Amino acid sequence: MSQLEELTQVESTPAQGVQQEQRPWGSWKILDEGPGYKIKLIEVSPSHRLSLQYHHFRTEHWVVLSGRARIVIGDKYQDLDMLQSVIIPEGVVHRIENPFKEPLQIVEVQRGERLLEEDIVRLDDDYDRADRIARAYRAPITEGETA
Repeated sequence: MSQLEELTQVESTPAQGVQQEQRPWGSWKILDEGPGYKIKLIEVSPSHRLSLQYHHFRTEHWVVLSGRARIVIGDKYQDLDMLQSVIIPEGVVHRIENPFKEPLQIVEVQRGERLLEEDIVRLDDDYDRADRIARAYRAPITEGETA
């Protein structure tokens, strides 16, 4: 290996086998992971949204690859277009929505101590997966939005 190849070689560990899951709202696939980070491709079907949720052990950075996203962070809503991004701090309530007609693709970069699917506290969910205790919390619905 040449000196240039050694300097430009990126050391990362590809995900063990490609882990992916279909969900009622679309799908996700792990692109890469290593100590303290995980990178996912999230696809959200038109007129669907993920759970209103938060995490105890991770921060997330979302970048819109294609389509448009409606993002909920705390009690604020914002629409993101292609290549726009947002950071969701650990412990902050959030959601990805796709109320638009085209499919949505987002790259999610997770950083934290424990990057497990079990670190999802669902507060509200269109597919009845919310934690029963957490259902008492409901995010306000803004004008033009459907529950």
